[in-house]
Amino acid sequence: MKYSIFGYLIGEGFRNFFKNKKSTAASIIIMCATMFIFGIFFLIGENVNYIIGQVQSEQAMQVFINPEATPEQQTELEQKIKSIQYVNTVEYVSQEQALNEMREWLGDSASVLDSYSGDQNPFKASFVVTLTDLTKNEEVQRQINTFENVASIEAGNKTVNTLVNIANGIRTATGVILVLLILISIFIIANTIKLTVHARRKEISIMKYVGATNGFIRWPFMVEGESYLL
Repeated sequence: MKYSIFGYLIGEGFRNFFKNKKSTAASIIIMCATMFIFGIFFLIGENVNYIIGQVQSEQAMQVFINPEATPEQQTELEQKIKSIQYVNTVEYVSQEQALNEMREWLGDSASVLDSYSGDQNPFKASFVVTLTDLTKNEEVQRQINTFENVASIEAGNKTVNTLVNIANGIRTATGVILVLLILISIFIIANTIKLTVHARRKEISIMKYVGATNGFIRWPFMVEGESYLL
């Protein structure tokens, strides 16, 4: 294709873009509104996902240790838990720490725990375990339950499952909205080009009669379509 012909086709496409002012303006306004709506939804989705991610990262299971376990056995248990896939952090909480945390939580009513200390401490030592993937919560629990010196596990499975479902729902909704808006934009552009072709059907017929190829006729419309995207 010669440069002069290529320049003509490009120029003709842009001239058609500016010539059809009403259809061009309507298409641009609708597309801008569509992208604006998507932008708002996308920002809301990203912020909600971030908040849920933060909450998920703070969700932890508490693995209570058998009171009869020796320090060596506790260390061995900690290493086994750390070796599990999807385990992020493992923090040891002693009986005294657990008692102090309960006192802080009770606030002014903490005096009810004054009689508990030393050997009378009713709380068990534990490991607070966070995961890299909350969807593997139950799988990790099953593995930990097979270890020796594990008294019990508290994990709040309902809360974890709710957070996972909300996060998955938001991601799915964002993806569906994105696809719908892309399809809407393509539909608008396609119909605008169809209207342009219909309006210039006589001109196209004349060009066909004088020997213009389909590619020669099609190029300006392709450039016009690209102009809407720009």
